[in-house]
Amino acid sequence: MTDAVMPRATYRLQFHAGFRFADAARLAPYLARLGISHVYASPWLKARPGSTHGYDIVDHTALNPELGTEADFRAMAAAFKANGLGQILDFVPNHIGVGGADNPWWLDVLEWGEASDFAGWLDIDWQQGRLLVPFLGDQYGAVLEAGQLELRFDAAAGSFAVWAYDTHKLPICPLHYGRVLGDADTALERLGDAFAGLPDWRPRVAARARDLKADLAALVARDAALQAAVQRAVARLNADKVALDALIRDQHWRAAHFRVAADDINYRRFFNINELAGLRMELPELFDHAHRLVFALLADGTLDGLRIDHVDGLLDPKGYLLKLRQAAPAPFYLVVEKILARHEPLRADWPVQGTTGYEFANLVMGLLADPEGEAALTRLYAEFTGAEQDFDAIVLDCKLRIMRNEMAGELAMLAREAARIAQQTPGTADFTRNILSRGLCASVAGFAVYRTYVDAEGPPTDADRQEIDAAIAAARRQEPDLDPSVFDFLHRLLTTDLVAQPRSGFARHTVQRLAMKVQQYSGPIMAKGLEDTAFYRYNRLVALNEVGGHPDHFGVTLAEFHTANADRAAHWPQAMLSTSTHDTKRGEDTRMRLLALAGMPEEWATRVQEWSRILRASHGMGPPDHNDEYLFYQLLLGAWPAEGGAEAMAERLEGAMVKSMREAKRHSNWASPDAGYESATLDFVRHALCSQPFLAAFLPFQERVARLGLRGSLVQTALKLTLPGVPDIYQGAEMWDLSLVDPDNRRPVDYARRETALAEVEVALQQDRAAAIRAMAADWRDGRLKLALTTTLLAHRAAEPALYARGTYQKLEASGAAGPRICGFARQHGDAELRVVAARFAGDQAWEGTTLDWPGPVTDWQDLLTGQAARPSGSLDVAQALRDLPVAVFIRRR
Repeated sequence: MTDAVMPRATYRLQFHAGFRFADAARLAPYLARLGISHVYASPWLKARPGSTHGYDIVDHTALNPELGTEADFRAMAAAFKANGLGQILDFVPNHIGVGGADNPWWLDVLEWGEASDFAGWLDIDWQQGRLLVPFLGDQYGAVLEAGQLELRFDAAAGSFAVWAYDTHKLPICPLHYGRVLGDADTALERLGDAFAGLPDWRPRVAARARDLKADLAALVARDAALQAAVQRAVARLNADKVALDALIRDQHWRAAHFRVAADDINYRRFFNINELAGLRMELPELFDHAHRLVFALLADGTLDGLRIDHVDGLLDPKGYLLKLRQAAPAPFYLVVEKILARHEPLRADWPVQGTTGYEFANLVMGLLADPEGEAALTRLYAEFTGAEQDFDAIVLDCKLRIMRNEMAGELAMLAREAARIAQQTPGTADFTRNILSRGLCASVAGFAVYRTYVDAEGPPTDADRQEIDAAIAAARRQEPDLDPSVFDFLHRLLTTDLVAQPRSGFARHTVQRLAMKVQQYSGPIMAKGLEDTAFYRYNRLVALNEVGGHPDHFGVTLAEFHTANADRAAHWPQAMLSTSTHDTKRGEDTRMRLLALAGMPEEWATRVQEWSRILRASHGMGPPDHNDEYLFYQLLLGAWPAEGGAEAMAERLEGAMVKSMREAKRHSNWASPDAGYESATLDFVRHALCSQPFLAAFLPFQERVARLGLRGSLVQTALKLTLPGVPDIYQGAEMWDLSLVDPDNRRPVDYARRETALAEVEVALQQDRAAAIRAMAADWRDGRLKLALTTTLLAHRAAEPALYARGTYQKLEASGAAGPRICGFARQHGDAELRVVAARFAGDQAWEGTTLDWPGPVTDWQDLLTGQAARPSGSLDVAQALRDLPVAVFIRRR
């Protein structure tokens, strides 16, 4: 690990057809001037055509052609190197994109079923029969009758497939080609007999089938009459729905309405997304194949690191990470996308630098959320919306809903396997599949963490056992009607205690594998239940409804904040520090505006009630309900002003509201959208943006909140760039990031504007830093102030890399009436030291009489941000330090 290139600061770029390798190459000089050391790239391996995110990879060994050629990629890498930039790749080992016509593994499995060479690589339960293909927009019979399932002949390949909607290819098994070719032509009949007589041994049948397909392609290429005969045979089958249905029913796949997946799915998905199929990355041959290209790029220095997407989706995360380290051709930087519960540390035995930083974003928000406003905000939310459930109850309801609906099929698979295990001994033989399904459902709902990490290496860790104990205890309370012995069995199953004793009667491998499969299931249930449902139902203060966040926990204490940073400095000094990502629900500066409401809850309550009276009087009392209305006011407050005009603002808000309504699953959902409720809600949004009385009441308050949010944004940025860890800047967020939920946060970034602004900032800071900062603070809306702070601190990181990579962390105590509202800390490595003083909350502050402990000899210090000098003697005058900005970063003058 000591030879690995550790990033100093990363910059996330989202690659897609609208932002290609050549576009990233052109940005290299700008990113280097900004102070970045590494580009942190979204997946650029070959994905499904039209992918806007890259997570639906179809080939781990190839670049995405929509992003450019290999030459374009190499030119980008060369541009990065020429500007001193390394590269970190977001790598996806958990799943692949399926469902279209572009994944050869998937198509081969559809064609040959369990006999396919790739069948074992996909996580498929073949005991349930044919592979479900749940991509139809209506019931199978209706789609068949409408002619939207159509048999087609690929003359060039000599193959047959059923196509759904011209987009989904469903190959016909070659053993059935004779049923299509028929006996109208002697040559075709002879070839059909050859297909039907293929040998019953997979390596030979595949090779022989390829040869026969080539023969068929050659025949029809030489003889137009034969090709016409084949097309007539295809047309006859398409016209005869009974015959076509019979052919389809004999395939290794089963085409079905997308809703059928909830009950009958028999392959592991990424969450509940039918188009993303889980991979069994624990298989050595699959691991070697999937990592071939990235290992080559690590070996030649193109890549310096990997970010592992959805590490909790893997059967054995620790085993995967250990193998990754062992098999890689060179040391490299490694972080994992892992969401931690409030009480959960990252596993110390994982060979990683840390996580991608969700917990850091929430730690900073906790520091900046004024806890004195919590009671008033809670009361307002309950009174305005009528909400009665507490957050824990909402989360439980949402997790149970996901298991009983969208992911019931996966639960059924687990229950079937649990029942098979129970049948192995007389003492558990009476546990039926239904009873075990109820018990598993309650147990998974009871987990307070995303998953545990029981594996085949030995007994559970104490931490895992405690989590399982707590989950089973919660399940017993939730399902009191079940025989307690059911939960005794499930506890012993999930801990693998079933096989802890010799001659237990249970098969060790089967028990261990099922325990690990339940862990793979619990993560998606938490994610879909908590983040993708409960977060959209509970709108008390949506700034807190963030990935890895805990909306019911309002703020962290200074002690908790310092403890977390000291722990990171000691154990995970190269962990990523993120404040915005491609997955965050709202942009980092949007959140800071909303956090400002905690400091003014009474005024916020008055404004919400005023706005509602104005709009309801002119729009009516129909949809949206008050919970969605309350969300709308927060989104509008956070995202204003309307960049691109009112029409663009309306489009962004409408997109965010539609996603929120469907994710909440209260009045609408993705599977069955309620067009009436959604239309009425969007009409309310448009009405608000056009209502002069509403805007007259809204804009003055919004202006004040934006100014207060500015303070939180500057503090958040300074903390990310000075605390232990590697700061990550999401594309464009070096200036204001007022985005809403995706895809709004993936809008094109105006880099020309940023390049111009950076040049202006550089000149202004060189001429007179203090005057430049004051001028930018006065004209803060253009984002140059945040850019100036960012590039200044990144430059210092470049000048003092050891200080940031290995520097100690020490809290500094504040005194005086406002002392609890100040956060201070020092970092030191050798002769290099910096000290940070920051205002915790966004409200109007009076710092007179407030001081910050300043240990050490009296010497000259200088604020990196404003250039102001200070010579503290034992304590720093906070009022003087924060006279221009809500944060100051002091270094010793040399």
